[in-house]
Amino acid sequence: MTYAITQSCCADASCISVCPVNCIHPTPDEPDFGTTDRLYIDPRACIGCGACADACPVDAVFPIDKLTGELSVHADINRERFSEVPADYPWGKPQFPRSLPTHAAAPSVAVVGTGPAAGYAVQSLLRSTDAEITLIDRMTTPGGLIKFGVAPDHPSTKQIEHTFATSYKHPRVRMHLGVEVGRQISHAELTEHHNAVIYAVGAPGHRELGLPGEHLPGTLAAREFVGWCNGHPDMAADAVELSAERVVIVGNGNVALDAARLLLSDPDELVGTPIAEHALAALRKSKVREVVLLARRGPEHAAFTRSEWVGMQQRLNGRIVVDGHGGAGAAIAAAEDGSTAALLRGLPVEDIDWGRSPAGDRRLVLRFSSAPVEAVGDPQVRALRVGDGSGEVDVETGMVLWSVGSRGVPIPQLPFDEDTGVIPNTSGRVQPGTYVVGWAKRGAAGGIGANRACASETVDALIDDAAAGRLHHPTKDGKAFAKLLRSRK
Repeated sequence: MTYAITQSCCADASCISVCPVNCIHPTPDEPDFGTTDRLYIDPRACIGCGACADACPVDAVFPIDKLTGELSVHADINRERFSEVPADYPWGKPQFPRSLPTHAAAPSVAVVGTGPAAGYAVQSLLRSTDAEITLIDRMTTPGGLIKFGVAPDHPSTKQIEHTFATSYKHPRVRMHLGVEVGRQISHAELTEHHNAVIYAVGAPGHRELGLPGEHLPGTLAAREFVGWCNGHPDMAADAVELSAERVVIVGNGNVALDAARLLLSDPDELVGTPIAEHALAALRKSKVREVVLLARRGPEHAAFTRSEWVGMQQRLNGRIVVDGHGGAGAAIAAAEDGSTAALLRGLPVEDIDWGRSPAGDRRLVLRFSSAPVEAVGDPQVRALRVGDGSGEVDVETGMVLWSVGSRGVPIPQLPFDEDTGVIPNTSGRVQPGTYVVGWAKRGAAGGIGANRACASETVDALIDDAAAGRLHHPTKDGKAFAKLLRSRK
């Protein structure tokens, strides 16, 4: 009996490390690891041992004969992944983690953040060293992106938080919540109390397009909307008003799909998920009947992944149309088999009058080859003006969500690259004793699981510096640090 991996895959390679026949790909040493949204099991090599299912932190692996209903498509997705790869292809062997040399003293390490990048960094430190670890987070609840950035209707993905929580309860780990570096505590003070500091602060900012009206009331980042649904403390309960019949989302990546799916879902389907009570109440009273995904390029450049798109189709059950503007229908029909655009074949193509209110049941509309020009309104946004090369059109809407990418924000006393939105580093090393991991290190790309290999690389850099005696030499210990925090709070 062979196994298959389903949509909720976190791609952190836990399954790869236990597979006795190396049938799960891509592995961390293969080029496309970290860029795919999921891993795949080669059914020709799988021996059905089930070790991958036992190791999976998000319950994404099942025997193929257990994949029924909406899950049945994933057996085909796994098989198709290897359709053009010879059965005897010489895959590389998985790599094993390093360890701190026995002659090096156990370091004290501060990890700033409690999201997935921090979680994998802590796991790697516990596995590879005898480090004493101090976790610091500005939030009063740990979890970071997993808690506030993963859509509440993806509860399987959120399960990985339990894996990290186990590490956070380790005897060598101490946690301080509600502490913001740069406000209550400085980087210099962290180095006074620790041999090393690892920043796992993510990319809490969002990219801006510099358009007129970009900050009108009724406009916000799509990730902020998802955070509002998750009860993010930075988002007030009344920060989102769902009184418009049409919502426009600029972008068509997975975050855009998350926001669209939540806006169009039956609220009863969200009961029992970690959705915030205020969001569920607002969705029950929502007047939204149409969500438009606006893409600046054609369907061949669609940014969503296959797994997320399959989930969207299953949720909306036929209530998806393509705006025929710009020859989108022809581009989809001519798309190469296996491409993202080919996933859109069979969808109805319509010519839509954007000056009219949406009619009928709730639906998702895909409009390609249109760039936002201006958010129009006074004081509330009432339309998004878009250009298509041949002219401009106003798409009437009372809400615009920007889903054009996230970026890091500066941390006092640390270097910062304004162009890329990351903390400059070499393999995670900012300088000996100061390190970075996750989106703050490599930019806002890659899913949760990509942070595992990223964290291993950063911890390897820390191990090199520890072995060479290049870490900080703190003058104060953990007890003094805890006392300092109490005095500041």
